[in-house]
Amino acid sequence: MYENQTYDTILARMLTRVPNTVDKREGSLIFDALAPAAAELAQAYAELDINNNLIFADTASEEYLTRRAAEFGINRKEATKARRRGEFFDNTNAPLNIPIGSRYSIGGLNYTAIEQISTGVFALECETSGTAGNRQFGTLLPITYVNDLARAELTDVLVPGEDEETDEALRSRYYETVNEPAFGGNIADYKQKINAINGVGGTKVFPTWAGGGTVKCTIIAADWEEPSPALVEEVQTIIDPEENQGEGLGQAPIGHAVTISGVDVVTVNVETTLTLAPGVTPGQVQSDVEAVIEAYLLEQRKTWAAQTQIIVRTAQIDARMLTVQGVEDVSGTMLNGVDANLVLDEEEIPSLGTVVINE
Repeated sequence: MYENQTYDTILARMLTRVPNTVDKREGSLIFDALAPAAAELAQAYAELDINNNLIFADTASEEYLTRRAAEFGINRKEATKARRRGEFFDNTNAPLNIPIGSRYSIGGLNYTAIEQISTGVFALECETSGTAGNRQFGTLLPITYVNDLARAELTDVLVPGEDEETDEALRSRYYETVNEPAFGGNIADYKQKINAINGVGGTKVFPTWAGGGTVKCTIIAADWEEPSPALVEEVQTIIDPEENQGEGLGQAPIGHAVTISGVDVVTVNVETTLTLAPGVTPGQVQSDVEAVIEAYLLEQRKTWAAQTQIIVRTAQIDARMLTVQGVEDVSGTMLNGVDANLVLDEEEIPSLGTVVINE
């Protein structure tokens, strides 16, 4: 808005207000008196322009976007802690129950036992908020001494930890809420309520899927993978408890029998023929090729909720493989043994399986 209010423009305008009978050349008394004021005014106009952008949701950022969204009851999601499955054994390899509140460590992260799932199996909560708690798998080291404990393993992600919501994610949610008002169990209402639950990354809503009064909501986890049964059960309980479906004991309206399900994973096996640079072997590019394909499939999973269905395209995979250093050409790419795009159902997401590279 104020981009034309530069130092030179302001100074020139100020000098026009000085009579021509006064020396206005650079270095003159009046010039040197006005120049600092023009510089300060130019800086003030620049700050006005910045502040003007911070007023509106499309250009606001950080604290200002948080405050703008909060005016409509949309609060920025804080970082959450991952909940993981821990398995514990004694020296005979039999499952061992551990004390609630006992602590364990792996890869610089600490986890606390918060709930027993079954004999020797416990839900552990990461003490560090964010996605870091989703990444570690393997042997846990006890921080708290536990009698007879011989081995502890950190396994499945029950509820993924999430980082603090980004500006773009909050802005998108702001527009969705303002432009698609949630009311009385409409599709927008279900999406907004379910997406606000910790661990949920996106939702698709299928109204009257099994007759009048029935609703099916399919979710993807916040780490863009298939949700754990524990997360699906938690969302089901919050929205419409299974034992009292349709009675309005959850967030769903009375009369709505809601079924929560997780996305189905389709394994994508890739076979391709690469022309490699002289001296480069398939083994040298294998991991990089797998990484770019996985990155493409992750992009597709992140947009799953916004798409009618995901189409895994061979052309997209070819284009990404061509970015790998040492790959000069690509041909004959097949997905699950077929030389064609892979079209998934509405509730399916792709996950990378094997990658076979031919020369």
